[in-house]
Amino acid sequence: ASPAQGKMTPAFDIDAPRWDQGTFLGRLRHFLAVTDPRLVLVPDAELERAKALVQGCRAGLVPPGSSQEQLCYAKTLYDSAFHPDSGERMNVLGRISFQVPGGMALTGCMLQFYRTVPAVVFWQWVNQSFNAIVNYTNRNAASPISLTQIAVAYVTATGTALATAVGLNLYTKRAPPLVARWVPFAAVAAANCVNIPIMRQQEIIHGITVTDENGNELGRSRRAAAKGITQVVVSRITMAAPGMIILPIIMERLERFPFMKRIRVLHAPLQVLLSGGFLLFMVPAACALFPQRCSLALADLEPELRATITAEHRDQVPYVYFNKGL
Repeated sequence: ASPAQGKMTPAFDIDAPRWDQGTFLGRLRHFLAVTDPRLVLVPDAELERAKALVQGCRAGLVPPGSSQEQLCYAKTLYDSAFHPDSGERMNVLGRISFQVPGGMALTGCMLQFYRTVPAVVFWQWVNQSFNAIVNYTNRNAASPISLTQIAVAYVTATGTALATAVGLNLYTKRAPPLVARWVPFAAVAAANCVNIPIMRQQEIIHGITVTDENGNELGRSRRAAAKGITQVVVSRITMAAPGMIILPIIMERLERFPFMKRIRVLHAPLQVLLSGGFLLFMVPAACALFPQRCSLALADLEPELRATITAEHRDQVPYVYFNKGL
């Protein structure tokens, strides 16, 4: 899968996946490229040049002397910084390449400052604000969402996270210390189960576009939307799980050592760094859990949509396909 050097012909398909997206390993390699935190530091001018190069390739205009390596890198920059539906440059905080630096800072702080209710409230609120920015930035442009709906999703998710965190925080006062350290994960998981479906409610209400194998539109399906959103919720919880479950065990053990008791001021930076170590692998791994181009058997569609497709295509379409979102 390593890109070959050499001049390209105008027939080069820049949108063809570099790695097989039908396998977990292929998807993992793709997401390792686009979630690379170093992409956050790429200047806007270079991002715009990458966009121009990608659009030129799509029009069949490949600059003379361009290597496949350069074109693939331009496509990686484009995928990491521009919205797939609108083509607009996304704000830095919402980009998938910012998930590791943003997530490690928030995860580290949530895991460190879990003992008092004001600290729990503050860090869960900051985390949900960050989630709202990410969800809004990566929203499906084909299913627009109003500012009111965004506000409702934000308030509901923040409320769920706070209720879970504060409630469990009070409940675990008499529990072993390690149990209290797992409260932030329970709050994050509960908030994801609420935040993402509400943020993408238009897709559940009106359905999302489904196509045949060749990309021809067949109609809109609510069941496809539900499957896609469920997979995204599972991915987001999986992304947070190892760091927020294993890291508290590590810290619990470390904090028993005398040298750790002497350097309490460094506990928070240490948790942030360790969180980053987990997220560096977990962000691409969780994104790669399910194919981006999701499929659903014809038999699992709504009866009316299934009848329409069968009437028009007979048994030519056993599966429908759709973009699940991120």
